[in-house]
Amino acid sequence: MRILNLFRVAWRSLQRNKLRSFLTMLGIIIGVASVIAMLAIGQGSNQNIKASVASLGTNSIMIFPGTTNSGGVRQGASTTQTLKVEDADAIASHCDLVDHVSPVDQKRVQAIYGSQNWSTMAMGVKNDYFIIRSLTIAKGTGFTPSDDRAAAKVCLVGTTVVFNLFGDENADPTGQIIRINSIPMKIVGVLTKMGQNTFGQDQDDIIIAPFSTVQKRMASSLIYVNMILASGISEDQIDDGVDEISSLLREKHKLAPSDDNDFTVRTQSDISNIFGSISSVMTILLACIAGISLVVGGIGIMNIMLVSVTERTREIGIRMAIGAKGRDVLIQFMIEAIVISFVGGLIGIALGITISELISKFGGWPVVITASSVLLSFIFSAVIGLFFGWYPARKAAALNPIDALRYE
Repeated sequence: MRILNLFRVAWRSLQRNKLRSFLTMLGIIIGVASVIAMLAIGQGSNQNIKASVASLGTNSIMIFPGTTNSGGVRQGASTTQTLKVEDADAIASHCDLVDHVSPVDQKRVQAIYGSQNWSTMAMGVKNDYFIIRSLTIAKGTGFTPSDDRAAAKVCLVGTTVVFNLFGDENADPTGQIIRINSIPMKIVGVLTKMGQNTFGQDQDDIIIAPFSTVQKRMASSLIYVNMILASGISEDQIDDGVDEISSLLREKHKLAPSDDNDFTVRTQSDISNIFGSISSVMTILLACIAGISLVVGGIGIMNIMLVSVTERTREIGIRMAIGAKGRDVLIQFMIEAIVISFVGGLIGIALGITISELISKFGGWPVVITASSVLLSFIFSAVIGLFFGWYPARKAAALNPIDALRYE
């Protein structure tokens, strides 16, 4: 019952200075709201990255030309060419742990239809590419292996290309002829809309054609490829599949045991871990920056509580003179600090959730609000109140009743 009375006294004390109490809470409110919003953005980005990587295929294996040097920078296709068409054929023929394989050749092109033109990316792939990437066709059909053997002038387009060439992404352009770098190509299908990936790339801004068509009619080389995409027979054996591919390519490229690989093999989990680590670091960094405002709010609590102790010195002296003990005064001022943090924390949680939802709705950023982030912010705000409220409360409890009663 005594603790309840102390809460009532603390609440009445805060109500006497409503504006000052609110301004004191403001630091805690902003801090808690910032922590929740930053963690929500970080968690949302992390999940979005995982979803984007998963869109590459659940057990996909990507082989790039070039190797990773000692500084961790991969020498990519723009600086070296080491992967050949025959490498993809060898992987498909000799790697038992690999299920599907497709060489990939891509080139920036200009697509033209009537008076409309659009700069986009043309990719030459084998039919296995659609299986590996789990791509589906919304309208029309895909191309056939015979189309690839004949280097047929057929293609599939993404909805962004459809919109920019035909004026409506829901249009059905199947059967229409477009020119790609002056080469007439018949549209046989439209890919299902995929949207942007985590890295801001429009996955629908693409033209996919048979591999031999792009290689023979658009690409600059008939030997080398930009990338080889494969899939393992199962996710459990993906690492063994990577070892099998690496051994085969080292043998075909005639690399000595002491030589570094002249190619780089990456799996979905590798990419997910890399970008997941980056996202986690950024989330922690954002949370720490937001947490600084909580510390600033705690300093504000300490400042106001010290002012309150000074203003209420005579009141403290009277309480002690009629029997209040030092610990009673200590608890009273600690409760005031806790109440400020508690109420500020609740308002901050509501504000943080609201800000996160607004960012998601109007900013288009993915956000994920977790119970752990809300609980962490609330606990942190309570700890801030206890920590920064202790010194003013201790100072009030240590006052000499005689000196307090004499204070003017």
